[in-house]
Amino acid sequence: MIRRAALLAGLILFCGCHRAPAPPPAVPVSQAVPASAPDTRPVIVCFGDSLTAGYGADPGESYPDYLQQDLDAAGYSYRVVNDGVSGNTTADGVARVPRVLAMKPALVILELGGNDGLRGKPASQTQKNLDAMLAQLTAAKVPVVLGGITLPRNYGADYIRSFDTIYPALAKKYHAPLLGFVLDKVYGVPGSMQEDGIHATAQGNQQVARNFMPYITPLLRKN
Repeated sequence: MIRRAALLAGLILFCGCHRAPAPPPAVPVSQAVPASAPDTRPVIVCFGDSLTAGYGADPGESYPDYLQQDLDAAGYSYRVVNDGVSGNTTADGVARVPRVLAMKPALVILELGGNDGLRGKPASQTQKNLDAMLAQLTAAKVPVVLGGITLPRNYGADYIRSFDTIYPALAKKYHAPLLGFVLDKVYGVPGSMQEDGIHATAQGNQQVARNFMPYITPLLRKN
């Protein structure tokens, strides 16, 4: 009986020394981690195809990514949105305008038409589609910077000539700043183009962002 009492006392002592730890106190509401504040900066939409999307480059190496860095460094408080869709034609772009307008952009950089040319679509149709996009954006009072594209020389002089007239004509009609050739100082520069000869590398996309800066900064305000 004495031995049983001793064993029972030891068991009680053992359990008391090894009871489960008490749960941690609840974190007061005031100490909870706050949710990230929404980004309320005005939006610049880069509206285009694979050249805008950054096809073939690593994430964070598209020209809109570098444009964001350049604007931040220059003291402009804007949020750059990459709305480039690889493979899109100007017809696709017309269908996407409502999505762009829904972002309530302070500025749109429009770069489309290259896929039309590479597929041999009539230059008149490409111009009509770009005109429709510019008309909608202008009617919504959204400033637009137009990015021009040309074609490889093997597409024939007449077709290239008709294609090359599209962008200056539309820039004049809508009083839009025009970067004559998006790949200026990129095309043919060692290390700036991918092996396909169409898309820019990270180095090339950095230059594309620099190409656009003088055309967009007059339309922006600093902090």
